[in-house]
Formats: sequence, C-alpha cells, structure tokens
Amino acid sequence: CPNESVENILLLPFCSLDKKTSNLTSNRFVWLDDIQAFTAETFRIDKKPDPANWAYKSLYRGDIARYKRRGDSCLGIDAKKQCITWDSSASKRKQLQRRPERYFTKNNVKMLNTDGIPVCNKSSPSDPTAFIPVFQMETDDPSDTTDVNPLGIYDPSTTVWLQGKGCKSTDHEPVNTQQTIQEPGININSILMTKVEEHNKKVRENPRDINAWMEFVSFQDELMRGPSPYASKGEQEVRRKSLKLILEKKLAILERAIESNPSNVDLKLARLKLCTEFWEPPALIKEWQKLIFLHPNNPELWKKYLLFCQSQFTTFSVSKINSLYGKCLTTLAAVQDGTMVSHPLLPGTEEAMLAIFIQQCHFLRQAGHSEKAVSLFQALIDFTFFKPDSVKDLPTRGQVEFFEPFWDSGEPRIGEKGARGWKAWMHQQEKGGWIALKPDDDDEEIDEDQEIKDKSLPKWHIWLDIEYSREARHWLPWRPDKTKKETEEDCEDPERQVLFDDLGPSLIQLSNPDLQRQLLYSFLQFLGVPCTSKLFPSNLYIAMDENNIFESVLSDEKPLTSVSFPLSGFNSIGHMDTMLRGRHHIGHYKEGEEFIQNVFHVLFLLFSGKEKSNLSICWLQYEISKVVQCLQAKNKKKLKAQGRKSKKLAKNLLKEPDNRNHLSLWKLYAYLEWLLGNIDDARKVFDTALCTAGTGGCKSPQLCSLSLLYAQLEVELLESTEGAVISRAVHILTKLAESGPYVPYSGQVLSVNVLKARKTYEHALQDYLSKPSVSDQDQVSDANQLVNLVGCYALFQYLTVGIDAAVLIYAQTSEKLEAPGPQKCENTGENFGIQNFPTALEAITLLHTNLLRFHMKISVYPLNPLREALTEALKRYPSNQSLWRSYIHIQRKSHSASKARRFFDGVTRSTNSLEPWLFAIQAEQLRKKLTENVQRADIGEIHSTIPETGLTNRIVALFEHAVQSENGTHCPLLWRMYLNFLASLGKKEKSKGLFYKALQNCPWAKVLYMDAVEYFPDDLQETLDLMTEKELRVRVPMEELDLLLEV
Repeated sequence: CPNESVENILLLPFCSLDKKTSNLTSNRFVWLDDIQAFTAETFRIDKKPDPANWAYKSLYRGDIARYKRRGDSCLGIDAKKQCITWDSSASKRKQLQRRPERYFTKNNVKMLNTDGIPVCNKSSPSDPTAFIPVFQMETDDPSDTTDVNPLGIYDPSTTVWLQGKGCKSTDHEPVNTQQTIQEPGININSILMTKVEEHNKKVRENPRDINAWMEFVSFQDELMRGPSPYASKGEQEVRRKSLKLILEKKLAILERAIESNPSNVDLKLARLKLCTEFWEPPALIKEWQKLIFLHPNNPELWKKYLLFCQSQFTTFSVSKINSLYGKCLTTLAAVQDGTMVSHPLLPGTEEAMLAIFIQQCHFLRQAGHSEKAVSLFQALIDFTFFKPDSVKDLPTRGQVEFFEPFWDSGEPRIGEKGARGWKAWMHQQEKGGWIALKPDDDDEEIDEDQEIKDKSLPKWHIWLDIEYSREARHWLPWRPDKTKKETEEDCEDPERQVLFDDLGPSLIQLSNPDLQRQLLYSFLQFLGVPCTSKLFPSNLYIAMDENNIFESVLSDEKPLTSVSFPLSGFNSIGHMDTMLRGRHHIGHYKEGEEFIQNVFHVLFLLFSGKEKSNLSICWLQYEISKVVQCLQAKNKKKLKAQGRKSKKLAKNLLKEPDNRNHLSLWKLYAYLEWLLGNIDDARKVFDTALCTAGTGGCKSPQLCSLSLLYAQLEVELLESTEGAVISRAVHILTKLAESGPYVPYSGQVLSVNVLKARKTYEHALQDYLSKPSVSDQDQVSDANQLVNLVGCYALFQYLTVGIDAAVLIYAQTSEKLEAPGPQKCENTGENFGIQNFPTALEAITLLHTNLLRFHMKISVYPLNPLREALTEALKRYPSNQSLWRSYIHIQRKSHSASKARRFFDGVTRSTNSLEPWLFAIQAEQLRKKLTENVQRADIGEIHSTIPETGLTNRIVALFEHAVQSENGTHCPLLWRMYLNFLASLGKKEKSKGLFYKALQNCPWAKVLYMDAVEYFPDDLQETLDLMTEKELRVRVPMEELDLLLEV
C-alpha cells in the first residue's frame, strides 16, 4: 500500500502479533489505540484489489469515471439467441417500498384544488353541455395493415413515422402541440381574468353599489384557489396559499370601498371583521370606538360592539361591560329624546333599546350578579308603569334624576311587600311622607338549611354545593329592614346590595304598549314563569345556557298533549346547575315564590280585561310547569305538596269576577287536575266549563281550544282505535260541532250526529280558509281559531274514519296556508321583534306530527309518513325544538344513520339557526350511547347490529363546525356540551384546553367555570382566581370555605 497516515485506521488480524494482542484482535477489526505497544510495526494488508488504481493512476475519487446503466439491453448480442440477466434486486426493492400516494399528499391536494378544464363542443356552441362524440377513423383501406402496422391500430401519421419517412405537416406539429398544451391554462386564466375585469368594471362604474364591493371581496377566495391569471406565458407560477395575503387583498378592496362610501356601516363592519384575524385586541377596540363615535345612533352597530367587547377575554371584566351597556342605552336614549341633535333617530331604535336592556339583564344573570339583574327589571318596570305625570315631559336623563331619590328612599319595590310604586311615592312626598306601618306578625326569619351537610366530601364538592345553594336562595337584592333597625352595614355580603349607579344609566323610555308588555313578560320569563312570547332574536343564543332543550317533557307517554315550554335552554334566575348534576330543585325557595306572587299582584292592578286574564294564565302555567317537573322527577311527595298549592291558586284565580267565565283558565285548571291523576274531577271541571260556555260552537276560539284538549286527553286513554267511534272524545267533538248546549257523555254517540258534525266541520274549515284577512288583532285570533278548528276536525276524522282521513285534512290545510297571498299565519309582532305565537302553519304541523306519533304508539303504522312530515316541517322551521325532539326520537330507533346525517347536513347549510347543530350532536351522542350499551351488555356473545365506528370523531367534528358558526361561537350551552363530551371521554388535557378556548368566546358565563370545577377539581383555586379577576360573582370565597370547614 502507499504510505498513509496510520492514525485511527482499522487493522486486520495478522500473524506477527503475540498472545497479548490476540484477545484484542479476535474481532475482524481493531483500532490502533488499542495496541499502542506495536505502533512501529503495525501495517495493513488490503486483499481486495481496486482496478481503478491501475486504470486511472490516481486515488482521488473525482478522477475516477462512474457509470450508470440505462435499460436492460446490451449492444452487440443477438436478442433471439442471447440474453443478459442483470442483478438489480436493490432497485426493485426500492420500487416495491414506494407506496402509492394518498389523496391528502401534497401533490394530490394540489391536483384536486385546480379547477377542471372547461370543455365545449365546437359544432354546437349554443349547447355547451352537449355530448362530445369521439370520431372513429375509417380503416377500410387494406393498405393500412402493413408490417409496421399489422393490427391497423395506428393513425396514418404514426405509421409514416414508424416507416421512417417523416410527415408533411412536421413543421406545423410543434405549434399545434404547444397550442394543445397551453389551451387549458389559457381557458382557466381567461375565465378568471374576465371575472376580475367584470368585478372591477362594476365597482368602477357604480362605486355606491355595496353588494358589488362585497361580492368582489368574496371573489378573492376563488381567485386565490387557482393559478395566477397574471403569470407570464409558459411559466407555471407556484404560489403559497397564504391566508395573510388573501386578507390583505380583501382589506385593500374594502378600504377602497369605504373611500367611495364613507358613511356605510356594513363595509366598515366587514373591514373590522377581517382585522380581527391579524390585529391585537387593543387596536381593534380603538377601531370599534372610532366607529361607534361616528355612528352613535345605530342600535345594530351597538349590539355588535357590545358582543365584541363581551367576548374579548383579555380585556373583559363584568363592571367594564356593565358600564358599557349603560353608556349604550344612555346614548340611544339621548338620540330618542332628540337631545343629541347631531344624529337622527333611526327606525326600530326603541325596540332595539329594549332588546339591549334584556341582553344586559341576561348578561348579569349569567355572570352570577342576579341581584343587579333583578334590580334592573324592577327599576325599569317602576320607571315605565308608575311614572308620575309631572315628569313625563322631561328627557330621559331628567326623569332618571327624579327617580333616584325614590330608589334610594328605602320604599318597597316591585315584588316586595307593600310596593306602591314611584307615582304614589311622589304624591305622598308632596303631602308629607309615608305613614309608618306596623310590620306583619307572620314575617318571621326563615331558617336556612345547614350549608355544609357532609364535611367528609371533597373541598371542591362542598364549594359547589354551597355556591349553588346561595345562588338559589340569595338572588333577590338585599335591603335593610327598617322595622328591625337594620342598616347597610349589617349585610354580610356587600355584593348583595345594588347601588343606583349600577342601573341608572340603563333606564330607558318605552312608549309602545306592545314593548311595555314585552318588558313584563320578559321579566316573568326571567323569573322562570313560562309565557308565550320569545326573546329577541339578537340575544337568543348568547343567553342560551341550560341543557334542557332535549328533554321531552311527558312527550313519550302523552304525544298528543305533550307540554312544550317556550324558552327551554335558558336558565331562570336562581338556577346555576352544572351539566353533570342537572337541576337541583323545582321552582324557587319560599322567598322567591313570594316575590313572584307579589309581582303578579302588582301587575293585576296595572291591567284589566283580557291582559289581566293573560297574566292569570301565565301564573297558572307556572304552577302546571312545576307539577310537570315533579312528574318527570317522579317525586311523589313533592308532587302531592305542589298539587295542593297549585289547586289552591287555580281556585282563587277562578273566584275572581273577571275570570269566572274565562274558558282558558278553566281549561288549565282541568288539565292540572288531570296531571295530578284526578281524572274524574278533571272531567267534572271540563263538563262544567263546557256547560257554562254557551253555544258558540266552532266559531268560539276558547270553546274550540277547551274541547280539543279534553278530546286529546280522552284519546290518550284509548289503548286502540277499536270502538273509538262511540268514545267520550267523539261525543265532545260532536257536541262542539252541534253548537248547542253541552250534555255530559252518557255512553253512546248517534251515527246521525257524527255525520252532521263531519259536514259542519268541513264547511267551517272552508269558511276560515277562504276568509279575507282583516286587522292584525283579528289575524291573531283567526290564526289561533284555525289551528284549534283543524285540530278538532282532524281528531274527529281520526276517531270516526281513520288516520288517513286525518292526515288528508292536515295536508289540505297546509297546502292552503303555504299558497302565496295574504296568509293568516303571519306573525303580527314581527315588526318589533316579538313573536307572540307560533305561526298557524307551524302549529298545525305540530298537531299533525303528534297525531302520527300517537297512532304509531297504539297501532302498527309505517314510519315514513311521520319522517317525511317532520323533515318538511323542519326545513321550514329549523329552530322549532319540539319538532327536532320528535325527529331524533324516531331516528334513534333506526339502524341506519345515513339519511338523518344527510338531512342534518342539508339543514345546517341552509340556515343560521343553532338548533340543527345542537340536535345533530344529540342524535350522534344518543347513537354512541346505544352502541356502547349493546357492546357492554353482559349477556355472553354479542353480534352487534349497529356496526358503527368513528362516532367519537364524528361528534367532535360536529362540535368544531358548530362552534365556528356565527351563532355558535358565543353560545355557552354549545361550549358546555362540548366540554362535557370531552370530559366524559376522559381526555383531561384536551378538556382543559377546550375550557380555556370556551372562555375566549364566552368569558361571562359562570356556569362554564362551575362545570370546570367539577371536571378539574384539582384546579379549584385557579378557577376561583380567574372568576375573581374577571369580576364574576363568587358567593363563597375560599377563605370563607376554610373557616366553615374549621367550625
């Protein structure tokens, strides 16, 4: 070998080494360092010759030529007699190891994202979708089959080329080829460029067209998906799909649009929405403040600004947001009064002000500041309904200044004993103050239950118990009792006192009587009293926080008369339940129930006639709702006590002179008796009411409604439709059609009377459907009457003819109501955001589906008619919770979920409502639960009939899509459900991450924090610190809990 450095070279074993080194060299190689004693004599024998040393006379690898074999052929051999087998196992192995690329790989994603090449038939340009035929080559010429083309499969140009003769059109071929290659790109680019030019032309020629600007902004997404139309010819531009690039382009377009339309709010809002992606919160808030400063009279802008500030976790605190609500209402009140002369009053401002006020009350309730929310309602009701005549002409702020002394005087307020109102207080002040009254003897201190019942429970568990208990008992504002010589210093929890500064800025004037009524019903709903009106759409989903929208109250046992509470999904005051525990108690504690009773007594003094009767109905519905909850909880002891109280109230209400002939109250009282199981007593009440009702027949809405409920309750007692023709239900419906005095059921129904009743119903229905619409109030009455009439007629046909006859009536009525023209199902309250009743078509659909469900329960009937009726109804009314409950109830029995999934997907794409998302998630969760129950059942070998995989991933995907939707982002209920689902899977770290993500969107929702305490008990202190930092109401500080545990 040539002389080389011998440092760190590998040695081969050789003979001259003695025994000392034999152990070291027993392996194939040995390092020089290991045999330092023999460095002078060590050498290396390389037995493997290197031919390159001889060929190139050099050891440098750059001088040595390297070869790669191309192909498996060899020059100079006879292919027929000789062949060479090349050993290429390594390359084959490499080829085998390379797997085909999946659809999500970089190259395939790129290919899928490119638009298809538009193809059109040149022979028929007018019909671009026509089939393009493939023209066959004529091959009749026998000369085509030659040695080069034995099968006749090559075209002439290929044959000529194979013969080595060349082609006459060779010169033109490269041009054609190039055209063919470039044509697809030219087509795509030309289309995109044309669209760009069109958009530019639109906004250039008509810069005031806001829709054109918005379309141009949306078009940027489509433009960025394909290759750039501005790339140079033949050059394939590779562009990174940068989100920031798209946003900056959109922002530039919007800024151009705002220059042309400086007063347009929609463009500015779109710009702010884009800026949220890459601006910091402080910068965004400054931009919002500028926008509000320019448009202080725009209530819709205020709503969006409030929601934005409310959902900014970094800058959020309850006091800050509450003062912002006050500022908003003060500003809009100044615009309404005309004191802000710089900006005009926009239409719908008063309605929007009430919506913002109610949103503020729900915000405070959700943040745990129940006392402030109740005080706000108390103050506005006093400010609206008990206003002295002497201050009515003053602007709002002037009236508020007069109201403050009354509020701070210590006089009883709405809902408290002895409340007389602001007006009476002002009159009395002018005369010389109130006369001191002696306290009632029965007003004794209520002993509260012991707060800590079991000290052995974990600390977090005890904290939740006490926090919940205080939420339920202490939601009323604390006031010093002057008869007991109490002062403000005697209050143990200063947060329970509400200062006028917290509510003064939020007081507004409501002149519209409908809005005044809406305020009252909103307060009653806030207290947990079911009313017929709904919340305003703008604050519907951010106030939704209770997991009771999936509960079908008595729906499975009694499909015809199932109770549907409006506003399910909203916690009433005093209820702050975690997801795992559910609702602790029914109704309110004694103080709360007395407060509601006092509120009703005050409202009864304000109204008379029909409005007073409606309030009585609300009160009785509240009592019925508590009875239904007792039935649902199967608490017999509580049911008995609640039944006694509710019956006492119902009788007292019916004793009132105004209510004695009010059939709606009689109906509710009879229904209450029926629910309590006193069926004979309920029948007596129904019969008495029908006997005293007179002879209005089908034309009396109240009589129709009473007869329908009575008949439905009787039908639900039937076990089959056999003998239904002579049942009590048919007797009730026949007597209604006769329009004569009611005679109680004697056990038989004459066939002649049945035939007469059928004719009467038919004519009455035709009259109503062809009746022209009149005033709004009559429209409401007509719609309700039509619903009751159709319900009675369909039930009558069901009992006397069969289910098909009843379904036919529903179908005919729905068809008439769907027809264009003046419809009686219009919602009269739509102009000011109030929905006083469901539309007639919606109510008729509910009756239709409920009847089908009942029929399927008592007899064999295919599922398809019910499924079709529900799907059609839900496409029209995607936010109807009762219909969704029925839909998932029938779908959970189906083995195949694909139809339901397709339907849910279609509805969620076509509407902004959140209910389809919530019920789609619930349907999948029920399916998962069913699958797990089947697989875990301990009954030996199981052959699963529901081969479902990936349900968990599907549910998570649904949640992710739902929380990204416009209404879902700030819905506390949706985040609670998502958090509960992840926690139920045992994914603690993921759940914790999701909790903080939920707080980024809903930092005001106290229930989220309480759920987190239950899921992550180790982080109790951290969660409480976070709540304190954000100023959410913590009723049991950790220091107090430690003291209570020590006692």
